[in-house]
Amino acid sequence: MSEKHVALVTGGSRGIGKAICEELAKNGINIAIGYNRNSEEANKVKEELIKNYGVDADIFKGSIDNYYDVRSVVDGVVDRFGKIDILVNNAGITSDKTILKMTLEEWLRVIQVNLFGTFYCIKAALPYMIENGWGRIINISSIIALSGNVGQANYAAAKAGIIGLTKSLALELAKKNITVNAVAPGFIETEMTKKIPPEIYEMIKNKIPQKRFGTPEEVARVVAFLADEKSSYITGQVYGINGGLYM
Repeated sequence: MSEKHVALVTGGSRGIGKAICEELAKNGINIAIGYNRNSEEANKVKEELIKNYGVDADIFKGSIDNYYDVRSVVDGVVDRFGKIDILVNNAGITSDKTILKMTLEEWLRVIQVNLFGTFYCIKAALPYMIENGWGRIINISSIIALSGNVGQANYAAAKAGIIGLTKSLALELAKKNITVNAVAPGFIETEMTKKIPPEIYEMIKNKIPQKRFGTPEEVARVVAFLADEKSSYITGQVYGINGGLYM
């Protein structure tokens, strides 16, 4: 059984999730990398964490929109590392269309992955945290949950739901030495934002007071701060990382 803290990061093989894995590993935390599709990509992150930061790391395949998959992943993490101390709910998807054009399937899919998936991961991991008497749950929401956005009603609803879930769970777990917080990134340089058409990209960038998109590392540093043992008096909060776009 590891003496170091153990963190499960969903969607940990790329983008913001990968940066979170790296930042937590810098702090000596063992990493369980949750992924769904690309095992080669996940294994590469695993090897980099072990080589660069001297932590233990492993990969765990599962789809977070399936509760039984999630249970299998969480149980696998505990079997492998002996415990789970930190849960970062980072995995998510988009499927953008205006409400008139959005199908029921597109609405349900985004809600199922982003909101239900976050609930499933918490539901599966929480008993282990309670048993250990310590835990950190960090949910990745979005600026869109706070500001809304045309063509993203499904995404906004799911990410806003995550904020409500965060606050309610923080109240439930306050006496159990488990904190629950959310991080709401703005526009971050990831594979997702690289798909934005150049003219739209420039329009968004010009609206941001800092005149740039954020980096995954800037999000990861806030997650690592909230995961730290010394952040024990912070719970039920939402941290915006958006260059001043939403205040």
